[in-house]
Amino acid sequence: MKQSYEKIFHSRAKPYDEAMRRFPHARDEEFKQLIDRVVLKPGMVVADVPAGGGYLKHYLPDECQLLCHEPCAGFSESQTLHTPTPSLLPLPWSDSTVDVAMSLAGVHHMDDKRPLFRELYRTVKAGGYFILSDVARNSDVAIFLDDYVGKFNSTGHEGNYLDDATLTELKETGWTIESTENSHFHWKFSTLLEIPEFCNMLFDISKPDTHSSVDEIESFLPIDKLQDGKYGLRWQLMTVVAKKL
Repeated sequence: MKQSYEKIFHSRAKPYDEAMRRFPHARDEEFKQLIDRVVLKPGMVVADVPAGGGYLKHYLPDECQLLCHEPCAGFSESQTLHTPTPSLLPLPWSDSTVDVAMSLAGVHHMDDKRPLFRELYRTVKAGGYFILSDVARNSDVAIFLDDYVGKFNSTGHEGNYLDDATLTELKETGWTIESTENSHFHWKFSTLLEIPEFCNMLFDISKPDTHSSVDEIESFLPIDKLQDGKYGLRWQLMTVVAKKL
């Protein structure tokens, strides 16, 4: 039986958060492709679930209000997030109070995503949006996570990734799908060895030989030398824009 999101990140939250703080710009392109899906206007309320260490706040316009919900206390900023219970659900917000809900790279840890989709539908205003961006089934990233990460990290990895069934589940919980896209981008680093260093912390991987890890990671995901001199690990997510009519 697969572990829940809460159980997985009870042990993995601290190294994950350490990776995000040691390399705060590695995933810039990933977060930017998320927030660029809708026009964010001053005064809008944006909800982030699950929020991790509240990283989304670094990418939102200052005029937006960010609501974060993260049940795992291991994330360093979790005490500042609105988490009245140690459970992901129910969400701690009133009906129809959110303009845009966002979820980045968290729901593939959930076998049944419909309870979350329903709760987000409840909290989002009519005319509001839900932006879901996560790993797609059978993608190179999914294979990397279930094979390489699952082999070497502390909790294993068996993701329930996004596919056509996810779109059906969104529709069943009230959402109208406006767009679906396979988004390709890079995780960016100054040196090659920073790539396994980041991955080892983010995914809680126990592999001391970072030199061999570069080659092993690249056997799953290509690494590009970018025009700015940095190294880019190719990453991809399926990003869905859904609207509450």
